[in-house]
Amino acid sequence: MKRSPARLVIALSVAAALAVFILYTSIAGAGTPQIEPSTLAQHAGQDVQLVGTVVSKPAGDAHSAAGMRFTLKDDHGTKAARVPVVYTGSVPDLFRQGRQVVVEGTLRDGTFVAKPGSLITKCPSKYSPAKSNT
Repeated sequence: MKRSPARLVIALSVAAALAVFILYTSIAGAGTPQIEPSTLAQHAGQDVQLVGTVVSKPAGDAHSAAGMRFTLKDDHGTKAARVPVVYTGSVPDLFRQGRQVVVEGTLRDGTFVAKPGSLITKCPSKYSPAKSNT
């Protein structure tokens, strides 16, 4: 008995569709948006990556239950938006006032509550062109 090739075509089509779906969700569908403090209120309650510059001296201990507190402002533009951040976990060596950072978490009651261990410090001096002395 010869089997119909229609079964094989249908099975391969379903497998291909599932493969495309998995690939899409892993690359584009599962991303966490990167936003600045000026647009954070629009994403209240959502998990986001907050990008900004540290403008206040960090207070508290990142390894305690209360966490470390600092304030972030927008990196670009003239907007004066600032947001307080609470963070627990390891702190990068380069973290300090004036540094650009990325931290993942959620805005709750006006304070950005960061996920433990999500703090990343950017080092713009390595990647930006040297300033001329003219």
